[in-house]
Amino acid sequence: MDKALDMKVLVEQVIDICARAGDAILKVYNSSAELEVDTKADDSPVTAADLAAHRLLEPALAALIEGVPVLSEEQEILPYSERRQWKRYWIVDPLDGTKEFIRRTGEFTVNVALIEDGEPVLGVVHVPVLDITYAGCKNNGAFKRSAGTEQSIRVRSLAPRLEAGEPVELVASRSHGAGAVDRLVERIESDLGSVACKNMGSSLKLCLVAEGAADLYPRLAPTCEWDTAAAQAVVEAAGGVVVDDKFRLLRYNTKDSLLNPHFYVIGDSGFPWRELLTK
Repeated sequence: MDKALDMKVLVEQVIDICARAGDAILKVYNSSAELEVDTKADDSPVTAADLAAHRLLEPALAALIEGVPVLSEEQEILPYSERRQWKRYWIVDPLDGTKEFIRRTGEFTVNVALIEDGEPVLGVVHVPVLDITYAGCKNNGAFKRSAGTEQSIRVRSLAPRLEAGEPVELVASRSHGAGAVDRLVERIESDLGSVACKNMGSSLKLCLVAEGAADLYPRLAPTCEWDTAAAQAVVEAAGGVVVDDKFRLLRYNTKDSLLNPHFYVIGDSGFPWRELLTK
């Protein structure tokens, strides 16, 4: 990271941009007009809110650091032969949780991350409906901002909870990978005791681990890199880790495909999760 790049200033600038994108999303969300949903080439849904947020985010982020490109879900993806040259870039999901947006659950977010050499070093996850923002950057910690108040966030230790007879708290997708997660829950219960599972949409699941409200998020179904990068930066700034199914740190822009491997979001990285999760 350039010494001249003030990460604390940069994260505030990104928070402001994400909040404005959130406002653009809410204009569509709160509109009385019938919501129009189109389908992209990969069969995923897209709405006017996704596109409105993208149109705000892309130029605003491009202007923050000269020469740093923006990779957004809602744009044509450049070939890897060009992307592999990027040492630093922004990766954006203008509206993460479009299905939740369509269902009007409120569980959708604006995700922005700065990637450096494959590592998410700054991330902002904004929740428009709740006006809550999670943010973190490498070596500067993580925080949650809500209703004008800010608090530092940190992952929690698991061993004291187990000693007190409390359950392992796991978050999972509402839409994907239920069978594989059920089998994992059975293994955890066999080894560690009871498991409490909460289903939720979008990158909020990673943020719950980051703020110490959950212990583990197993993602055993497909995701794309823009789905995870921002919240991974928050998790890691809060002391947690995000690892793939081989227990390697999840990294970005390392291959032609933008699909992630299956992964685990772990709060207490000192707990011996590896043996249990890779059985």
